[in-house]
Amino acid sequence: MKFEEIKKMLELADDAVMKLEVVMDIGRQLPPVPADAVCTEITGCSSFVQICRRGNNFYGTADSAIVRGIVAIMISIVDGHTPDEIRQMDLEKMFSDLKIQVGAARLNGVNSMIRFFKNL
Repeated sequence: MKFEEIKKMLELADDAVMKLEVVMDIGRQLPPVPADAVCTEITGCSSFVQICRRGNNFYGTADSAIVRGIVAIMISIVDGHTPDEIRQMDLEKMFSDLKIQVGAARLNGVNSMIRFFKNL
């Protein structure tokens, strides 16, 4: 799913609970990780999270429905972009503009994912 589509879906959500339901729905749409992708566990997340890469395509897994949705959102931002292009992006702002209330522990995880992408 493309980031702009996700952004529009979240804009239609009326409240914080509905937004989290949308996030979980987005996470259910994560494609499976290809066998030849290189995966990295993201430390600092409240759940088990892996971000996987094959070329400039990104995949991910998480053991929590909400976190899986967050992973899917972050991947939608960076998928198809080179590491140099990703470093130029303001990932923090793009995620915060979605106005998803994720809590402090999950926000630490978001920041850990952002650090991972910025250090490719």
